[in-house]
Amino acid sequence: MPTVTAVLQTSLGPSLRRWRALNRVKQEVLAHELGVSQARISRWESGHAQPDGRHLLKITQLLRARPSTAADRALLDLVSRSSDSVHLVCDLTHRLLAMSAGREKERRAPVSEYLNRPLWRFASDGIRAAEQSLAENGWYEPDGPDILYKTERVEFPEMTIPECSVRISRLPLADGSFARLVRADRTSAMS
Repeated sequence: MPTVTAVLQTSLGPSLRRWRALNRVKQEVLAHELGVSQARISRWESGHAQPDGRHLLKITQLLRARPSTAADRALLDLVSRSSDSVHLVCDLTHRLLAMSAGREKERRAPVSEYLNRPLWRFASDGIRAAEQSLAENGWYEPDGPDILYKTERVEFPEMTIPECSVRISRLPLADGSFARLVRADRTSAMS
């Protein structure tokens, strides 16, 4: 069962609404599939309520990034082969989907130790603050902007999060879920 984190609390509603729109699924149809009322779906999407454990598990499974098409796999391959220090995570769960060799060098374990596991436990205070402000910064809008934020240096036994500016981009996958490209922002370093 997924742990209810700040990530799920802030992004579940907008992500569910966006998934329904992309897949042309009405609230009533989703409510029937989940065995709840249409009003409950509406409350979840608006953030006025959170799904319980059983429903949270079903919704998370529905919305989590599953890169399965050739185009999705090409994106993972591009990230993995990038010369830049970048990684790609599921936008909803922060589960690692791909990591470049440059980013892997910053870790104290091989990428296989992190792949398909949530990275949220390594979030700095700066990352957590940025996550809380995504909705107000338009992240979940159809053409949501990249988000730029600063993070402080944090030491974990498995890795070091360096002090830097971070740019995140939200990328749609073929199934209507989203991945998040995370990279150091070079433009802010130059200014």
